[in-house]
Amino acid sequence: MTLSLGNQTGSSTDAQATITALELRSLLEAGEDLVVADASEGDDYAAGHISVSVPVPASEVELRLEELVARRSVPIVFTSTVGDGEDLAEQAARRARAAGYPDVRVLHGGNQEWVSAGFRLITNVNSLSKALGEFVERRYDTPRVTVEQLKAKIDAGEDLVILDTRPFDEYHAISIPGGVDAPGPELLLRAYDQISKPSTQVVVNCAGRTRAIIGAQTLINAGFPNPVVSLENGTTAWLLAGYDPGHGDVAVAGGPNAENRARAAAAARDVARRFGIREITREELDAVRETAEQRSLYLIDVRTHEEYLAGHLDGSRSVPGGQLVQKTDYYVGSRNGRVIVIDDADGVRARTTAGWLVQLGLPDVSVYLLGDDPLVAGDTPWATPVDSASADVDIDVDELAALLDGPSPRPLVIDLEPARPYVLVRHYIPDSVVARRSSLHRLLSYVPDDTAIVFTSVDGRLARLAATEHGAGRSVRALSGGTQAWRDSGRAVGTGSGQEPLDPAERIPAPLTLEQRRANLDWYVAWGDTIVDELERDGLVRFVEPSRVE
Repeated sequence: MTLSLGNQTGSSTDAQATITALELRSLLEAGEDLVVADASEGDDYAAGHISVSVPVPASEVELRLEELVARRSVPIVFTSTVGDGEDLAEQAARRARAAGYPDVRVLHGGNQEWVSAGFRLITNVNSLSKALGEFVERRYDTPRVTVEQLKAKIDAGEDLVILDTRPFDEYHAISIPGGVDAPGPELLLRAYDQISKPSTQVVVNCAGRTRAIIGAQTLINAGFPNPVVSLENGTTAWLLAGYDPGHGDVAVAGGPNAENRARAAAAARDVARRFGIREITREELDAVRETAEQRSLYLIDVRTHEEYLAGHLDGSRSVPGGQLVQKTDYYVGSRNGRVIVIDDADGVRARTTAGWLVQLGLPDVSVYLLGDDPLVAGDTPWATPVDSASADVDIDVDELAALLDGPSPRPLVIDLEPARPYVLVRHYIPDSVVARRSSLHRLLSYVPDDTAIVFTSVDGRLARLAATEHGAGRSVRALSGGTQAWRDSGRAVGTGSGQEPLDPAERIPAPLTLEQRRANLDWYVAWGDTIVDELERDGLVRFVEPSRVE
């Protein structure tokens, strides 16, 4: 059935078109294919959101919907935490309609009304993925070691291997000394080659909890022959214990030999059987793609990005390194769409990933293994980019540098790149100020009319959207290629959290102190103790155990 929200309150072109909390809950309980998008900014999404909502900050609507929406016609319901009289959901809805999404509504009263209707909000970022880790550890009693126990084992020279299940950039930045990178879906495929004998203990780690628990349990579920444990609270706990971490490590688990590849493939097939993972044929894939305008279809390639670049199915996207399980709400906007996980002929990575997506409660997950398919090379976009921004507003790096080095009045450079939660180093143009795009409608009134403004962001796309939106009546440009182009030109950049904000409430957070890290970890552990029960009471997401899969 093709769902349209056109029969809800308001018309499809009315900026005030709304849907009530009861109506939205009914659609979600019926398993309809729709996207619930939370437009809250900053920490507000983490402070409380509808369990099945995905983060689509009002500042980044067009770009985030490209990532999350598999078909333009899917119904989208925006909600937010209303603050300071600004309805970010309404702002986001207007931008989505301007970008060509025809079926857009706003949840009447936002998250507050959802609570008033008797429903729950949950906290944290990537909440469902992290909650899955807590569910898995609780249900399977996944074995673990503390950092103190691991340090003692290392110091005693015990026979063990530490496998870091994070993407390489995270591992490279900070690691457990002696650890080897084997991210996400690569873990089972590559682990057999990392052990020297049957007694070698495997310790799986990440920055905190989720990926280590999922990684360790992946090996255990697959019948991995060696003893396997997760490192409790990962590199965060290692730092808090006062142990020296590794920095700049480059040890990566290599591809398996033929014998171990076959062992991993057999183990993954058994996991797929236990979880009822379907492997579809090319004919079935073609049939599904023909109906992609009626139901959201997510074609997700979990091979390494290098493999993807060498050749991939047209219309598929690259999500390597286990991020699909860790950050599902960043890639899959509609939980009730179809998800097809793509891999090479061995299927190890796709089958293990699909198994976790099934346990996460996604109702329609299958695997497609590449054969003699026609492939396209390069990093092609999986969705059609928005066309609501104009290149006519661009200014290049040399032009901007000349203006900044020239006589007064110099332009004001406004950096719209949000404070990303896991970005290790923020780079910015010296003397630029930081702001949120969603606040510009009020903040620009404080900038003198005769001051030229140049917006920037990491790649310039967000800057171009803002310049197109605010260019009437004053000199407004966007830096082509953004701050990355400025860096690539060899010009000086600032680093860290030192940018001044246009609005003090939007200041870039300073790096956490050791005590703040400790408090955050304590909070996270306490959150993990309750989140599974909260989701059971909420009732919109049901995690799945193998025994419940037919």
